[in-house]
Amino acid sequence: MNSDEHEERGEAGGGGDGRPATELSAREIAAAVRGGSRSARAVLEDHLEQVDALEPELRAFLRRPSALARSRAQALDDARARGETLGPLAGVPIALKDIFVTRGVETTCGSRILAGWVPPYDGAHAERLERAGAVLFGKLTMDEFAMGSSNENTPFEPPRNPWALDRVPGGSSGGSAVAVAARMAAASLGTDTGGSIRQPAGFCGVVGLKPTYGRVPRFGMIAFASSLDQAGPLTRDVRDAARVLQCLAGHDPRDASSLRDPVPDLEVACERGADGLRVGVPRAMIEQPGLDPAVRDAFERSLAALERAGAERVDVALPHARYAVACYYVLSPAEAASNLARYDGVRYGLRVERATLRETYEATRDAGFGAEVKRRILLGTFVLRADSYDRYYGRAMRVRTLIARDYEAAFASCDVIATPTSPTPAFPLGQNAGDPLAMYLSDVFTIGANLAGLPAISIPGGLAPATADAPPLPIGFQLLGPRLGEPTLLAAAAAHEAETGWHAQRPPLLGGLTRGALS
Repeated sequence: MNSDEHEERGEAGGGGDGRPATELSAREIAAAVRGGSRSARAVLEDHLEQVDALEPELRAFLRRPSALARSRAQALDDARARGETLGPLAGVPIALKDIFVTRGVETTCGSRILAGWVPPYDGAHAERLERAGAVLFGKLTMDEFAMGSSNENTPFEPPRNPWALDRVPGGSSGGSAVAVAARMAAASLGTDTGGSIRQPAGFCGVVGLKPTYGRVPRFGMIAFASSLDQAGPLTRDVRDAARVLQCLAGHDPRDASSLRDPVPDLEVACERGADGLRVGVPRAMIEQPGLDPAVRDAFERSLAALERAGAERVDVALPHARYAVACYYVLSPAEAASNLARYDGVRYGLRVERATLRETYEATRDAGFGAEVKRRILLGTFVLRADSYDRYYGRAMRVRTLIARDYEAAFASCDVIATPTSPTPAFPLGQNAGDPLAMYLSDVFTIGANLAGLPAISIPGGLAPATADAPPLPIGFQLLGPRLGEPTLLAAAAAHEAETGWHAQRPPLLGGLTRGALS
């Protein structure tokens, strides 16, 4: 089904009802711009005003190339005036995590070591989004080189969670989640190496979709751990995520890991419903200590919602899941140590001159990298040493294979697997800053999908009750699918969304909740 047919099914009227553009879905904006009831330039200006109003408190944006964005929006309006057909994301303001290469716009991967680097080309993600009609208007705050679970590993100001300004938004795509939750962007792009799309989506009450490894090409995405990294959208509802992914997915000859498999119509998949779907629940994994009671309660209510929509709950076993965090924190630092060796002060970014070339390398890397990046480079270098390789890296690779086989066996008896997105709601800024292990464990439910290369989505799963220290905070509900199982995953997520309506909750910063906090 093409974008015209989707609009004929009821989307076209969404943009002309008097609501500000910041309250429209990406699909509604595209329909309104294509139909002429709104201009791309006016939609962009509404979002830029929202950024101006909220950015001083939220700090989600590293830079805003507003002149380029206005030029792009005006070009779309001119094209429509000439009678040209606009793309499925026509006029949709989308902001990118600062890990995505953008021609003519500084791209730093959230690090001082790339300060001042202005790429001479666009990556696949910027190319494809602009080809679909999107207006790219900002680069978003992130953990340095995507290493973190709170977005506090940054040499810049960490972003704030719009639900509670003293709470983290999650990481490493924290800025991407904040921009969408606060209606500063209609959609955003993040990256997920161990949960870095899904965990911030859960903390900020938005949808975060990690596709199958290779479904979206990596060309133009600055590498952290190449066998794990995957780009994906953050949006306010599941159907918007499906549309953005539809525009991003597909083979790219510039990326050897890019899949050649055809991309099905993902928006049609959202209409399938959950009737007859088998939802696997890994009870042994869920019942480990450390799961917040509010998260457990929300998880059970989400399962019940899927059952009301026609799904069947079944128990599945993931016996090696308990090793996923340890496995990940051997493999990902090893790949990071290799990938980050290129930042030496010679070719691009920061350069700290010293008397010799070796001293220049050392001084540049010491000044340019933050503490967490240095920690992971050191760990990765250690596990790749000749006397450590088989004991650590080789063993972790074997465990990764076992984890992937566990998921393959589980999907023989279910269509999707459900877990919480994170063990807790968003935690206070600074709470885990001095305890890397506690920070790493916040990804316990998300890492497995990356190790196995599977698609996974975090959707709003309710709100934790208010306490003396915090207002109601979003809780994420995660669904995982088999390889290339995005259609089934999106069907289940859309059915849950229709049954609960939790995605319609608004952060208090925007004027309060739209539904009962514990509905």
